[in-house]
Amino acid sequence: MSRLGLALGWKGLGLVILMCGSTLSGADELPELGPEAQAEDVTVATETPEAAPEETSPVEPLPQAPPPEPAAAFRILDTEVPPGKTMRLSWSASQNFAGMDLDTPVLVAHGAKPGPVLCLTAAIHGDELNGIEMVRRVLYSTDPQKLRGTLIGVPIVNLHGFQRSSRYLADRRDLNRHFPGHNDGSSASRIARSFFRSVVRNCHALVDLHTGSFHRTNLPQLRADLSDPGVVALTSGFGATSVLEDKGAAGTLRRAAVDAGIPSVTLEAGEPMRLQLEQVEHGVKAIQSLMSNLGMLKKGFQWNDPQPVYYESSWVRANRGGILLSTVKLGTSVKKGDLLGTVTDPITNVQSLIYAPYNGRVLGRALNQVVMPGFAAFHIGVERSPEEVASEASEEKAADESGGQRDVVISPEDEAVEGDIESIEHPE
Repeated sequence: MSRLGLALGWKGLGLVILMCGSTLSGADELPELGPEAQAEDVTVATETPEAAPEETSPVEPLPQAPPPEPAAAFRILDTEVPPGKTMRLSWSASQNFAGMDLDTPVLVAHGAKPGPVLCLTAAIHGDELNGIEMVRRVLYSTDPQKLRGTLIGVPIVNLHGFQRSSRYLADRRDLNRHFPGHNDGSSASRIARSFFRSVVRNCHALVDLHTGSFHRTNLPQLRADLSDPGVVALTSGFGATSVLEDKGAAGTLRRAAVDAGIPSVTLEAGEPMRLQLEQVEHGVKAIQSLMSNLGMLKKGFQWNDPQPVYYESSWVRANRGGILLSTVKLGTSVKKGDLLGTVTDPITNVQSLIYAPYNGRVLGRALNQVVMPGFAAFHIGVERSPEEVASEASEEKAADESGGQRDVVISPEDEAVEGDIESIEHPE
């Protein structure tokens, strides 16, 4: 059983605890009968003078239900966090000069009642700011006295990069390509190993918060390995947030956590180097919806739209260099042939158009900027069912095994489309 299975089990336990609490309150409302009141209530009058009055026995009070067991203290980073308390701890990878280690804040809200352990991590890339504000809002709006389980928040995992407004560590490595890490590896690998063992191993479920990278922005969306049942169950708690099927690149925190039996997703929202309140508010609501779904909060959340799931996506690239101007917004549903944007040569004023090569939805796009030929400009989620994806995968496998090739028919409309389609690694 995955850790999420155990975590979701807490929700059932919570219902039992609530039922027990209800029984206790009912017992408290019943007055206890004293000896005099008992005798008065149960004495029976008789018309036969010779008959002696019946003897009565005291009425025993109703047994009271035992109170719910309080949560035990939660131990992390060599510290005991008492139930119903929020504490600020610190983690250090010990990878700097002696006496110059950077202590990374770790916020822990330990509920008064037992439940799952949910971890939130942000700023693994030091230039991604939206997740930092999401963690702050969620942690400081959570009352540990009303919380079931434990909420762990690390607002800034990569302090080295954050202090330099950089995506990378001081050694120019991407921390999110070195999990779960190694004690004898590079500096990035050792930092990843320390964080994974000290913090992540304590989680029943994990949400890793990111934004777009390299002057790109993302619609709020989950990146999730939908072949893992525990991850699928986790994604169902995020309300109307879009879900993109993606196993994750090797070395990402999300993939390493799933491999370790901890259901995990990446929540992408917005662009780097900016605090975008609309994206932050969506992320906070999505995380609190998840907490409610896990039984950690009693509050319910309403979403107007259904949760769209995309089993395939591709980037549309510009074939020419120049000034890229987008004509579509994030979340726009597009049809094949719809205009996505333009690329204009600033010297010759020659303009080329980028069209949607298929039906789908804009999950991400490049910001307006100067681009070179081949630049990934628009990320389109393809509207296809799991059955269609599986069928095409079977055809490709059969073609590979037979050494043959599938016929590809290009229509005049296809030839008119400006932009190459290529599935590339989704940066996290």
